[in-house]
Amino acid sequence: MAKVLFVMTGVDHWTLADGTRHPTGYWAEEFAAPYEAFKAAGHEIVVATPGAVVPPIDRGSLAPEANGGPEGAEKITETLRKATELSHPIELAGVDITDYDAVYYPGGHGPMEDLAVNAASGELLNAALASGKPLGVVCHAPAALLATADADGKSPFAGYRVTGFTNAEETQAGFADKAVWLLQDRLIELGLDFQVGAPWAPHIEVDRNLYTGQNPASSAPLAAELLRAL
Repeated sequence: MAKVLFVMTGVDHWTLADGTRHPTGYWAEEFAAPYEAFKAAGHEIVVATPGAVVPPIDRGSLAPEANGGPEGAEKITETLRKATELSHPIELAGVDITDYDAVYYPGGHGPMEDLAVNAASGELLNAALASGKPLGVVCHAPAALLATADADGKSPFAGYRVTGFTNAEETQAGFADKAVWLLQDRLIELGLDFQVGAPWAPHIEVDRNLYTGQNPASSAPLAAELLRAL
């Protein structure tokens, strides 16, 4: 049995360019699909957040239209209800990478607000990369990679092939012209080799021990790849 750390956002909003707060959090599918996969394989899951706060959910991710209809919405809601780990997160700043066999970051717009500038998360990501242990990051969660840069703006992730929520997807979601910055642009500026797949279709990239997924539909395939690596 492996022990997998889920690093999740601790905020319920994303500050837009005009200063307004868009309600958000983590995206349900990006937690639930990997959670179910790891649990079914018999692995232990620990949730960590900044300040050990219970991770807020993006309510829009529970809507029927986001889950293939009412049955899908009911199923994902039940998965979250049974995931007691969500109610007992640990403090992110106290995490020791040696205690875990893999690390996974679900997305949602929340990480754009807090994990993108969280030093403890940046240190954990750098330690996970150096450890060689499987590191999975999906959708908007690659924003957390921005916090891995040093004082000179250099990141150990530079040169790695990655994917994440694309400019095209952000445009189609209606936020590209409202955001302070776009994830694809910032990751390219950091020196990552950003790969773009078709909007909303499953797309993952694997480069050494770094596993990234483009969007919510990529979370289940990403979890499958992580399971193969464990």
